Amino acid sequence: MKKKTDRYLYPAIFTYEPNQEIAVVFPDLDCATSGETEDDALLSARELLGCVLCGLEEDGETIPQPTPLCNVNVEPNERAVLIDVYMPSVRERNNNRSVNRTVTLPAWLNAAALEHNINFSQVLQDALKQQLHT
Repeated sequence: MKKKTDRYLYPAIFTYEPNQEIAVVFPDLDCATSGETEDDALLSARELLGCVLCGLEEDGETIPQPTPLCNVNVEPNERAVLIDVYMPSVRERNNNRSVNRTVTLPAWLNAAALEHNINFSQVLQDALKQQLHT
């Protein structure tokens, strides 16, 4: 079995138009996204890159070689950006199996939560997702 790559780096073209979201295109992968700010566009690009590459891996398709950043042609309102994605975390996120964790709580908090029928696992999952911005 071929070892999967841990990190991919692909060029993306960020296109800037007045009063519009920043468009992001991955020319090597024929996919696109956008973002309201550069940070948002970068996060969206990284998320999309992970999803596309994970899908290609799962389907057993060939992963295209990335074009070197210096060979990406851009227009005056565009910028070439190298986007990286760490695949072990993307692959793990797609793995929805449950794992057990032990947490320690003050006794009074545990009692109050039990009294209100709080689902500890769901609260912890929601809090972690919020903390990690996922």
